[in-house]
This record gives sequence, C-alpha cells and structure tokens, in this order.
Amino acid sequence: MPSSLDSLNRWVDDVARLTEPAEIHWCNGSDGESRLLNERMLANGDLIALNAQTHPGCTLHRSSPTDVARVEHLTFICTQNRDDAGPNNNWMDPVDAHAKIDALFAGCMRGRTLYVIPYCMGPIDSPISRCGVEITDSPYVVANMRIMTRMGAAALTRIEREGKFVKGLHSTGELDPDKRFIMHFPEELTIKSIGSGYGGNALLGKKCHALRIGSWQARSEGWLAEHMLIVGIENPAGETRYIAAAFPSACGKTNLAMLIPPEGYRKAGWKVWTVGDDICWMTPGKDGRLWAINPEAGYFGVAPGTDTTTNPNALAMIQRDTIYTNVGVTADNQPWWEGLSEGEPVKDWRGREFDDAQGPAAHPNARFTVSARQCPSWSPMAEAADGVPISAIVFGGRRPSLVPLVFEAKDWAHGVLVGAAMGSETTAAATGAVGVLRRDSMAMKPFCGYNFADYFAHWLSFDQPGAKLPKIFHVNWFRKGSDGKFLWPGFGENLRVLEWILGRCEGTSDAVESPVGFVPGVNDLKLDGLELSAAARQELLEVDMHGWRAELADIARYLDSFGSRLPQRLKDEQRAIAAALESAVESTPVARRANGG
Repeated sequence: MPSSLDSLNRWVDDVARLTEPAEIHWCNGSDGESRLLNERMLANGDLIALNAQTHPGCTLHRSSPTDVARVEHLTFICTQNRDDAGPNNNWMDPVDAHAKIDALFAGCMRGRTLYVIPYCMGPIDSPISRCGVEITDSPYVVANMRIMTRMGAAALTRIEREGKFVKGLHSTGELDPDKRFIMHFPEELTIKSIGSGYGGNALLGKKCHALRIGSWQARSEGWLAEHMLIVGIENPAGETRYIAAAFPSACGKTNLAMLIPPEGYRKAGWKVWTVGDDICWMTPGKDGRLWAINPEAGYFGVAPGTDTTTNPNALAMIQRDTIYTNVGVTADNQPWWEGLSEGEPVKDWRGREFDDAQGPAAHPNARFTVSARQCPSWSPMAEAADGVPISAIVFGGRRPSLVPLVFEAKDWAHGVLVGAAMGSETTAAATGAVGVLRRDSMAMKPFCGYNFADYFAHWLSFDQPGAKLPKIFHVNWFRKGSDGKFLWPGFGENLRVLEWILGRCEGTSDAVESPVGFVPGVNDLKLDGLELSAAARQELLEVDMHGWRAELADIARYLDSFGSRLPQRLKDEQRAIAAALESAVESTPVARRANGG
C-alpha cells in the first residue's frame, strides 16, 4: 500500500541523484544525534568550544567572510506570471530558475553527507502550524534548525499524516558569491538555496518558508504570515493581552518583544511575556478574533548592541547552550561583541588577532541561535496549539520628525494603509544619503512572497461581517527635538505607550481625533516619573497638518508604484485622509476628544 511519505522519499532520491552525496542521514532530532553532530563539528573546526565555566554548552561558528548576511539581490520569487511576484520582488521564470540553480546543485555534495531535516513551523499539534523538509549538506544548518524549529521524528509523523510539506533544498556549494542564489517557487511550495551557509539564506524554515512561502500559503488558505513579534502584557489584575508588532530593522523589535517594565510598573504587578520576536502567523478563530502563533522555536538574534542596558533578557538567555556566529572572543574564550560592557576581545570574528584598525571584533551582523525557552520572559503560551488572541497590531518606523509617538488607526482599512505606508528614515549607519525615507510596508519588503498590491488586498479581505479584528496602531520611538536628541526615553518606558494602546482596545483610554488617527492628549498617557518637559510632551504627540499633507502625497506616489492591481479601497482611504488634512489646514478646527474606545 502506498505510503504518504512516498513523495518525500522520491524527492530525496531525486536530490541524491542530482547532488551525489557520500551518504544520506535522516535527522530524528534526538539529543544523541545532536551530541554526535556537535562532536564532529568541534573536531573538524566547524564549531569552536567557548568557555565552559562562563558559557556552558556554547560554541562559536565563523562563516566565510563573503557570507555574512542575507542577499536580497540574489533572492528570487519564481512564479509563472511575473506580475504575481510584483515590483517588490526579484523575479525569474520558474523553468529558467530551476535550470540555473540545478546546474549548480549537480554533484555539489560529493564527499559530503546529505541531511534530511523534517521540521514543523509552530507547535507540533497546532492547526496553525505548517511542516517542511530541508535537505542540506551543512551540519551547522542542522544544528540551527534543531533550535529554530520543531525538528525530527514528531515533525515527520505529522508530514506522514498530512501528506503535504514545503520542500527546501540547500547546499553551501562552493561558498562563491557568484554562484549564490536563493530561489522560491511558491506555486510548487519549493525553495532552493545554494552558495551560502548564513542564517536566512540557509535556515530555510526562517525567512524563506515562514515568510516568503508562508505568505503565499497564507493568502491561498485565508490567514496571515507576518514579520512581527508577539508579546503578552499582563496587568496588575492578572489579565494578559497580546500584541503583534512589525518594525523594520534597527527599530527596537527584539527589545520590545523582551521588554522589562519600568520599576514602578514592576512594583504595581505588570509583567511582559515573550511569545515571539520575529515572525507571527495569524488566523481567524471561530470567535472572529485573530489568533497567532510564533512558528519558530528559537531566536536567531543580532549580538552587537545586546547588553544589560539594552536587552537584559536577551543577554541572560544566551549564557548557555547557544550557537554564536561571527562574534569576537576574549582571552579566556568568552564571546564578545561591540556594545558589551564587560570584557575585551583578543580575536575578531575572522579569528585574527584583534586590531580595531582592521574593523570591529564582531561582525555587525553577528548572531546568536538559542532556544526560546531560555528567555526569562518566555511565555508558555508560545506552545498553545490554538495560539493567542491578538488585541492590537502595532506598526512602527524610525521617524525623527512628523510622526507622533503613537496614534490609532480609525478602522481596519485605515490601519492597512498605515501599515502599507510605514517606513524609516536612513541614518548615518546606513549606506547612502542620510534622512531619506524608505517605505517598508508591514516590514515585509524583503519577505513578501508575492505582489504587494495583492498582499494589501489580502489584508483588506479580513474586514468581514462578524470579524472582531484587532485595533491597529503606529508608534515612533525615534522622534527628535530641535537639539537632535531623542524626545522619548524608549526601552522599558515603551510599556507606558502599550498601556494606552490596550486601554484603547478595551475602551478605557482617551484620545484626540485628528485627520491621521486618534492621538493621545498630553494627559492621556501615564508619564509620571519621566523627566519630560511640557514642551517635549507636546511635541511627541503633535500632528503637523502641513507636514502630513506632504506625507499623504508621498504615500499616494508610493501606492501608485504598484499599478492597476492596487486595491481601490486603499486609494480611496489615502484620498479621504488627504482631503481631511486639506480641510483641517484651511479651517484649523479645534481637535475633538475621542473618549474611550
């Protein structure tokens, strides 16, 4: 009788014939398998043991100097119709793409082991979870996938039961940047990646499956796959509400996911629970609410800048059983990176004697891979099969001017426009001109597996009769005063803004209505104990009507870039707000109070 694993077995055989490995190993995810794999990598230098007294179970991996980050210009969405990929993606014809990359896979695993990694994205028994299989020749990838996903025998059992899975084929190849491609075939639920051993290029469950293929699956199946953290806020009454939030890079996403309440809030009984720091899958429940899971089981976080002052929870969780990638090391073999307050590096991320004239000790994109359960703020609800109900969706970007500290969208369609228009202004740390606004819709620009116009339409489609959708908000921790300094202290104090957001969801927080949304009045946020001048408080919440007129005009140009597939409803929303701003500028009315929810 045919097995539901026949298609998987045939695919593994086909890949083996193409790549010609010396042997095939089916990963079961056991402790023994992991221990043996680590011993082999320590013996051949793929991993380096770190100080067992200070960092038990921790190892260091040094990647090729030409293989240290995601490569968006070599990442393709391969759909039969080019317009289905959209202007937000690099596109290649599927037939051409398969031919191009398969030529590189031919014989690439000679002398190597082919590892078959069955994995589940999300709790193994969750109906929201989806399974995949990654084939790789990298034991480092196997070790990371074991941390980042539910990998092994249980996942294989679910795949056998369901008979459906995402296929991911990966090889480090020659680690040649000229022979490096990350191809996605969403219509085939297939990923092919070669020439890189780095994170998002090689751990195919992460950005490739969870977002690019996941977003395609989500649209066809009626859910959302988003580049969002999930955080639970527990109030002094013991009630926990969940927020999903999307931010582009360098906007404090991980810090918010692992936020530690200010002292006054802690004493009052507030707690923050981390469900996820990077990816959120949301689906409508029977009650009309959106329920969310974190499809990942671990964190693949950026090490530089992580310290007791910026993210004490993150620093605490990576003191044991962590894989570090491209960090420096101290004389006593502890991991070290820029921003760490203790220790001094003696070797840099390439293994050279440290010399600051040659650059930083840790690569700016140095990483740690660690189990989510090691986070002090980890929520057991991260394992809930049904997920957690989302009360609010928060978008945010780095905007030194114009955008208030927080505002609430007037309804779902307005919220989709807010997410579509979000972005950040470039800083001196980025290549190119400073102060240039780069829009990154829903923080999904590098990760949406299809046309953004269709993606916006999919978001709008959730606004159905009977739906109890989350309220949508936008935050901006990065507004600056005339002296060029940040007006808002950020970090733990952000809980003050989240308290107002949840109050708006429950009808207990007040706001002022403006053409761009509901903004808290200066007395609507709890700011006691903060050293914020009256002028700073006013400026943080100010809505500059003239500046917002220019912003809405720029948003219109951005939306027009997606052509005729853009939903008319989104265009109408932009025009309505632009018209309200024009009217407000002409009449300068007194803002109306918007009490409660």
